[in-house]
Formats: sequence, C-alpha cells, structure tokens
Amino acid sequence: MEDSSNIADEVAVLSPVREILAAAKISARKSLGQHFLFDINLTRRIARLAGDMSTGTTIEIGPGPGGLTRGLLLEGAREVVAIEIDSRAENFLKSLITAASGRLTLIKEDALKINFTAISRVPRRVVANLPYNIATSILLILLRNPQDFESLTLMFQSEVADRLIATPGSKIYGRLSVLVSWLCTTQKLMNVPPSAFVPQPKIYSSVVRLVPRARPLAAAKRTILEKITQAAFSQRRKMLRKSLKKLGGVTLIKEANLDYTLRPESLTVQDFCRLANAYSKLRHI
Repeated sequence: MEDSSNIADEVAVLSPVREILAAAKISARKSLGQHFLFDINLTRRIARLAGDMSTGTTIEIGPGPGGLTRGLLLEGAREVVAIEIDSRAENFLKSLITAASGRLTLIKEDALKINFTAISRVPRRVVANLPYNIATSILLILLRNPQDFESLTLMFQSEVADRLIATPGSKIYGRLSVLVSWLCTTQKLMNVPPSAFVPQPKIYSSVVRLVPRARPLAAAKRTILEKITQAAFSQRRKMLRKSLKKLGGVTLIKEANLDYTLRPESLTVQDFCRLANAYSKLRHI
C-alpha cells in the first residue's frame, strides 16, 4: 500500500462529491434511508472523532457517494471496507477507489447479513452515517459480539442517539438504553443539523461513540435480560408488579431483592440483571 500522505493527496484532488453526483444525475433513495453528507470539513471532523485508524480495518456501512469515506481516508485510515447495498455504489465510488490505491474495498452486500469479522482485520472499528431506516437493527447486530470491535462511531437520528445514552430516571430510558449501557460505554460526540444532509431530514442527527466493555456491566444471560426489559418497558408507566406479572410478578421481584412498586425507568442496568438472574433461577434456566 502507498504511504497515507500520498493517498490523502490523491483523494484531496478528486472532484467534490456533490459535483460527481450532479453530473451523473444521481440522487439519494428514500427507500434505502439515504441522506448524503457532502461537506468534507464535517466528514473529516467525524473521522477524527473516531480516533486512531492507522491500524486494522475501519468498516463503513452505507457509504453512499463517499463523503464520509473521503474523510476517513484523509484522516489516515489504513484500510477502509465500505459495505453498500445500493447497486449504484460502484459508480459512486469508482474514482475514490482508484485514488485510495488499495486502501478502500467496496463490498456490495446487505449490512444486515454480513459477517463483519470475515471482511476485516483487528483492531476493527465501525464508523458510519447509518441509513436511518435500519440504524437500530444494525447496531443490535454489531452488539451481538461487541468485543469484536475496538469502537463504534455511528450517526443516528438524535432521538435514537438520546435513547442510547439515556440513564435511569429519564423518560426516554428504555430497553435500548439498558442493553447498550450493559455492553458499552457511550458518549454523544456532536450534533449535526438537517442542513448538512441532502436531502434534508426533518430532525437533527447525532454522532455517538460506543466502546465495548471488556465484560458486561453485570452478569446475566442476554436472552433473559432482553425478555425482562421487553416486558418491563412495554408497560413503562406501571409498577414492576404489573409489568412483570407474566414473568413471575412479585415472586420474581422479591427474588431479585427489589421493590415491586418501582417503575422500570428507575431501575439501573444492574437491577435488570438481578431480575434476569432471578428469573433464570426460578425457571431453572
């Protein structure tokens, strides 16, 4: 591979993404949840927030025309693997792939079905402006084996990002908050206004950095934890004795040494793990 400074020079002289798309008469597809980023200063800033990319593989999901991809390469990513289901991707990225001289690989697949470890080298990280319509689904897939990744630097709609980082007591604290906090440390890095995208979404977006924990915050079986949180937050306004009635109700809650008059939004991640462990004990699973 060429020296990264030479790659940056090659990428920097490419025509702006906006001009390439205009010449090809290509626009974002609503069906794919696409909202393109063209501002290279913004995409380079997002790339810098992802940290050191000089080793291993940086995986990008949904690169579209390559606005963020350019930022990653310009900020020193040694190897970028871009996963794109859009059949137009090769035309989007042809000149960028050439300029990257072996540092950029395009995989034309559905990110919901791909084996991330098979296409990358450690340390691996994900940096992506996720398609809005599958952002949460992709995150849940990445969190099946979070230790496979050094970090996840991802853009979501702001309301989703806020749920990821929500803490007990918050009105938006829920199942996703518990699962993410159980497996990762999280930090919102920046907000991005609708005007930064083409087409413009109706709401702000946010970049969130998730760093997988060496081990979950507390011991519990994931399937049981998900079962408990699903039941609890499906009736979030009700006390635990009501929302968890079908899973054991007061007996379960007492086994976990918790107050059955509490509401789910007041429970910590550790509390939910205690409920999951109590359920496993009572059901002998």
